[in-house]
Amino acid sequence: MPAPAAPIRLGAPTPYITSHGSKVARLHMYDWIVLVLLAVLDGILNIIEPFHRFVGSDMMTDLRYPMKDNTVPFWAVPIIGIIGPMIIITAIYFKRRNVYDLHHAILGLLFSVLITAVLTDAIKDGVGRPRPDFFWRCFPDGKPASVIKEGHKSFPSGHTSWSFAGLGFLSWYLAGKIKVFDRRGHVAKLCIVLSPLLLAALVAVSRVDDYWHHWQDVCTGGLLGLTVASICYLQFFPLPSDKNGLWPHAYFRHMLEPGGENQVQPTSMSRRNSLQNGSFHGPDAVEMRSTSQVLDSMEAGQREQ
Repeated sequence: MPAPAAPIRLGAPTPYITSHGSKVARLHMYDWIVLVLLAVLDGILNIIEPFHRFVGSDMMTDLRYPMKDNTVPFWAVPIIGIIGPMIIITAIYFKRRNVYDLHHAILGLLFSVLITAVLTDAIKDGVGRPRPDFFWRCFPDGKPASVIKEGHKSFPSGHTSWSFAGLGFLSWYLAGKIKVFDRRGHVAKLCIVLSPLLLAALVAVSRVDDYWHHWQDVCTGGLLGLTVASICYLQFFPLPSDKNGLWPHAYFRHMLEPGGENQVQPTSMSRRNSLQNGSFHGPDAVEMRSTSQVLDSMEAGQREQ
């Protein structure tokens, strides 16, 4: 009587990929170069003079709102849209220890924000729409020329587009990590996913309340940022509703082709688990490989009978 086949463990997934992060970054060297070029391009767009749109007397009613300080200052926008999401992504990395997830999440986040920034500033310079407080920027009372220059950059809202680009990407990311679309009806998960979008919406509202933007500016900025965030997330990750939505595409390619020349190798702990269990002890998508081994074992047992 043949010995029974070793049991196949399909326990809780743990990716165990914690090393060689620099190698993953080198494989995406050109992506990082493009990010640098996008940052330089956005800097140039902020330097050039925007289009000075004609302002008629009948338009002054909408341009005489008082000048106010920013409720959300300019320096706070990168903290809200970039640093905050990065902290959350890094915290998840220390919990799950998947270098593919860390690298691709940060790369996707930066692409989302920088692409949005370039599009926003390019449209600002091309449209040259006056801000709601433009009238009070034009008096020669010692205000620097940059105040008037900023007065021609109302459409679309940069605060809003940056916030929705970074926090929108974070919402996608959290939706995949906590499996918000698992059809179990956990409303708390949905609240967690919507929280970043609520913060972005509050930033948008503050821009209208401060009379720095018209309502059309913030609506367009929010739509622009959220659209770019969605495209960038889906470039690196599956849909959160997908059974493989937990990890980036590159991780599953690595698990299916672990011996590839350009692949990052799992840690020794991962190799030992794989050898002992006869399968990859990885996340949900890798269950396909384990399932095929179970079927092979069952088929072999039927042949021996």
